[in-house]
Amino acid sequence: MSKTKLELTWIGKDKRPKLEPRILLEDPSKSYHASQKVTENDIFDNKLIFGDNLLALKALEQEYTGKVKCIYIDPPFNTKQAFEYYDDGLEHSLWLSLMRDRIVLLKNLLTSDGVIWVHCDDNEKAYLKVAMDEIFGRDNFLTTFIWQKVDSPSENKKPFYSDHDYILCYAKNVENVRLKQKVDLSILDAYRKPDETSDQPYRDRLLKKNGKNSLRKDRPSMYFSIPGPEGIDVYPIHDDGKEARWAHGYDSVQRMLERDELIWKKRGDSWVPYTREYAPANPTKPYATIWTDVQTTRQSKAHLKQVTPDISLFDTPKPEPLLERIIHMSTDSGDLVLDSFAGSGTTGAVAHKMGRRWIMVELGEHCHTHIAPRLQKVIDGDDQGGISKSVNWQGGGGFRYYSLAPSLLQKDQWDNWIINKAYNAEMLAEAVCKLEGFTYAPSDVNWWNHGYSTETDFIYVTTQNLSVEQLEKISEEVGSDRTLLVMCGAFRCKADRFSNLTIKKMPKAVMKHCEWAHDDYSLNVQNLPMAEPANINPEQNDLF
Repeated sequence: MSKTKLELTWIGKDKRPKLEPRILLEDPSKSYHASQKVTENDIFDNKLIFGDNLLALKALEQEYTGKVKCIYIDPPFNTKQAFEYYDDGLEHSLWLSLMRDRIVLLKNLLTSDGVIWVHCDDNEKAYLKVAMDEIFGRDNFLTTFIWQKVDSPSENKKPFYSDHDYILCYAKNVENVRLKQKVDLSILDAYRKPDETSDQPYRDRLLKKNGKNSLRKDRPSMYFSIPGPEGIDVYPIHDDGKEARWAHGYDSVQRMLERDELIWKKRGDSWVPYTREYAPANPTKPYATIWTDVQTTRQSKAHLKQVTPDISLFDTPKPEPLLERIIHMSTDSGDLVLDSFAGSGTTGAVAHKMGRRWIMVELGEHCHTHIAPRLQKVIDGDDQGGISKSVNWQGGGGFRYYSLAPSLLQKDQWDNWIINKAYNAEMLAEAVCKLEGFTYAPSDVNWWNHGYSTETDFIYVTTQNLSVEQLEKISEEVGSDRTLLVMCGAFRCKADRFSNLTIKKMPKAVMKHCEWAHDDYSLNVQNLPMAEPANINPEQNDLF
């Protein structure tokens, strides 16, 4: 009997935006750097991007695919506020489309051993889990963490209140992921301090097996004699006289004897063998999946009051220790962390203090009124709240502020698509390089070389109308061992006249690449994909 493939289906699922890969424009007046290095590990090339996060992720795709070690996002949960005029089924469909498009891009950005953490609540958790299973594959689901966000009962008259959120955790490839455990120095309490017999903490364990399945009959092959210090064979015998067994097999014990690793202690008239176990250099233990031991929103609001002028904008700001745990578990110093729903900027602030590189994206004006000022205080060392004291944060480093360039194409007064007049020559060359899959890297030697796709394949971008004579000169300079894509306003010859040149006319050559002049893919209803309800196969798992 064949199995029907189950998948999450929703209205508008098949409608995907054709995103324009915008270029990023730095505004040096909004970028911020420490006046001097605080340590040799200071990081200055972090990115704070102002703009629609879907377009921003597309803008990052070419340069950062496969380079982000940890992604944390805290997307909008309460869709009822955004979709108050739509029924529940359509509401969830729009939200899922919004999330699906972003998560697909985020997955592409992850390293092969990268991890994504998605914050959510009861409104969308079940739907999001199935959608992420489809995108990442169920095998790459690691677990769901539960964070206690409230530490005091609500005063309303409802019979219950929500005191927790969920964080779904997925790997890019579960075979490659190595999440760190929790540092726990209390583990060292079980070990003796160094003494004349050991220069490091240790504990001695009986070579004889105790407890369950410790009798000779349980593992007959592990009952054998060992030569004692006085040449008398020693057998594993329990205190009640019953024949026991060793905790290790014959070959393993022989290796211990050869390396003189057994510790012999006299108990009454008998010699008893022990094995020595040394304390781990970095004592750790696994994290529980229910997190009641990190700060709640109450503590995070108190911290935000110290670093931002107005916290009323954020109902549930995430505490720095929460992000510290997430970043600690999934990254090492210098790794890249991304948050495309920056909110109050906690991810970047924590990543910065922990010596990680970071990218944050935010569309709201609080990017300027809250996030940037908060990061400036971090860089100046003035923010001593959150995790600052635990990591001994003294300031340093910096970030570059970027905004998304406007759409490359715009319509003129006759409704024709033309190159956007806001683009100068450099912006145009960079944008066309990105559209055509070239790395923008203008040459200081060859004026016609604006970028490359391989060691011998280059691109030249201009709005000029190129004559045959001009193209002949370019062809001669390019030579027979290289090829050049020429993107120009117009040209006066057959496109295949020169064997080493591919000539295309703009903007016609790029018209079908993507959606032009679409600047807002945010949660506003009018910006989200709409579609007529499809005729859904009843055998499918229709959750709507």
